[in-house]
This record gives sequence, C-alpha cells and structure tokens, in this order.
Amino acid sequence: MADSRQIEQRAADWLVRRDAGGWTAREQQALEAWLAASARHKVAFLRLQSAWAEAGRLQALAAGLPAGTLPPRTGAGPAAHRAPPAGRNPAPLPDLKDFAFAPRRSGERGRGGWRHGVAAALAMLALGSAAWGGWQLTGRAQASYASAVGELQTVTLPDGSTATLSSDSRLDVNMSRGERHVALARGEAFFDVARDTRRPFVVEAEGRRVAAVGTRFSVRRDPEAVRVVVTEGKVRLESRADRDGRAQPEALLPAGSVATAGRNGVLVRSLPLAEAERYLEWREGFLTFDDTSLADAAAEFNRFNTRKLELGDREVAALRIGGNFRWSNTDGFVGLLEQGFPVRAERHPDRVVLRTP
Repeated sequence: MADSRQIEQRAADWLVRRDAGGWTAREQQALEAWLAASARHKVAFLRLQSAWAEAGRLQALAAGLPAGTLPPRTGAGPAAHRAPPAGRNPAPLPDLKDFAFAPRRSGERGRGGWRHGVAAALAMLALGSAAWGGWQLTGRAQASYASAVGELQTVTLPDGSTATLSSDSRLDVNMSRGERHVALARGEAFFDVARDTRRPFVVEAEGRRVAAVGTRFSVRRDPEAVRVVVTEGKVRLESRADRDGRAQPEALLPAGSVATAGRNGVLVRSLPLAEAERYLEWREGFLTFDDTSLADAAAEFNRFNTRKLELGDREVAALRIGGNFRWSNTDGFVGLLEQGFPVRAERHPDRVVLRTP
C-alpha cells in the first residue's frame, strides 16, 4: 500500500505534466484512471491542485526551471506554512497537510490570563513532584491526568514512563512496588514505558488489561471496543472472565500489531510497522483515512473538535474518503469535500451539517 508521501508525489507529478503543455487525451485517461483507483488519490490531487491554483506557489518556485520539472520543497515544519491573517473570508483550504493556525495574539487571553497559566503550571509541577517523591520514598504513588477536547498532553509518570493523552482523555495512575497500574477512564493514550522487569506496567480499560515491561504502545477506549496498537516490544492483552466465569484466552502482541477487543472477542492484525503507526498520527496533529466511510471520518474529527460534523442523510454518510488531514482544520476538510465530492455543507456556529446536493 502506497503511503501518503508517495501518493502526493504521484499527484504532484500529474500536475506538473499537465501544466507543462502538450497534454494528450491518452494522458487524461490515465490520470482519470489513477484518480478513480482510490479516494486517497483523488483527495491528494484536489489538495495540491487547489494549492497550485490559489497560491501559485509551485509556479513561483519553478520560475526559470525547464518545463515539466517539479521544484524542490523548501521550508520545513509548521513555521513554513501559516494560516491566512485573521479577518479574511474563510475560503476552502484543501491544502490540509501543511495548514497551521496563526499564533494567538498576546492580548487575546484577557487580563490575568497569563497568571492563570502560570498558576496551573505550578500546580501541575507540585502534583508531579509530590507523586515522584511518594514513589521514591514508599514505592507507592497515585495521580490523575486529563486533557480537554482538542488538547494533547504528554505527562511523565512517577516511574519515569511517559504518556501522551489524546483529545478528551483521562488516566488514573496507581503505582506500587508490585505493579504499575493505569486505568484509562476515557479516550486514548500512547505509552512509552520505562523498563522494569520487577513491576509490570498494566493499562486497564473496559475490563481489558494490557500488560508490558518496557515497550511503546497505545490504548484507545471506545463505547463498543478497546483498541491496542504496538509500535515497539511486546504486550500481553488479557480479557476478564466471561459471564460463566471462564477465563478468556490471552493475546501476545508484537510490534506492528493492531488489536481490537469487543463483545465478539479479539481481532488481531499484524501490519508493517509504518502502517501500524498511521493509527497514531494524531500525536502529530493528523488523521489518516484509507477508503473510510465519511461517517467514520466525521466521528474521528468530532473527537478532536467542539464544532461537530453532522451527517444529514445516508448517502453522504456512505461516501468513501482517503487521505491525510489536520484534525484541527475541520473547515479545510469540509471545503475539500465540497470541491471533490457530492457534498453540500450547512455551516452553523456549533456544527456543520453535511448533505448530498
């Protein structure tokens, strides 16, 4: 399966060839076949085409280069791509991968805002210091960590492990000399576990236990299932006994495993590590879809945003979408849907309703 970079490079090649002149009917047919082969192809092409047409970035960079030559990328990271100044009309921004919000102006927090921020930071520091001190002196520590909607938070646990909380997530930590126990009360978290063979690191969610010694993995809690993604080492997935008291089989998950545990049992998929890590791109600010229904894609966006996407009919919910999108840029995602798919958007202050025309 081609990754996002390969698909975008191929889309860029098509754009350069078409813009260079001498475009033939056979080439147009080949492009249409490539676009029809995958929703991810179509999304990548629309995004680059819009950026090319509206900003003229590629043409400007290519000045003086031979026709049909793709200019090299310049700049890196979010600093190289800024959002339009505040106050302009919110035109569709399909160039979602590089879109970043403009930094907040210093006065927008209001009077006393910085004092509240400092106070909150000192409180977190005090809580962390108390937990660490208790761990060192007694071998026991308790702490809770939570993130708001649209917030990612990385915390250092008393044993030296780190946890990255996704949007609207909560962890309750209880560590002793015998076990390091973390309860995932809601949401999703990625763990980088400090190695300690004497104290297993156990994450519990919805009656499932994920046990590790020193590894990297994520646990996500959904209403109907628990998902585990392992990117380094091995973890053991345990399930509580069934209604008859019979023990359930355990699953040993090596790196590259994606396990979904629900009412009907446990489904384990073994993927190349790069594909497994696509499930964790939320840590970098992205959501990745591959032939995903718009209903599922909208649900993912809604996990990270207070302004929700609603689906107005079954036809729009069943549309298939693919590509790599910033979860903070719902407007850009909706604009791309309007450009390339049979979708009409009704924008309200608290929600965007998507319908077929």
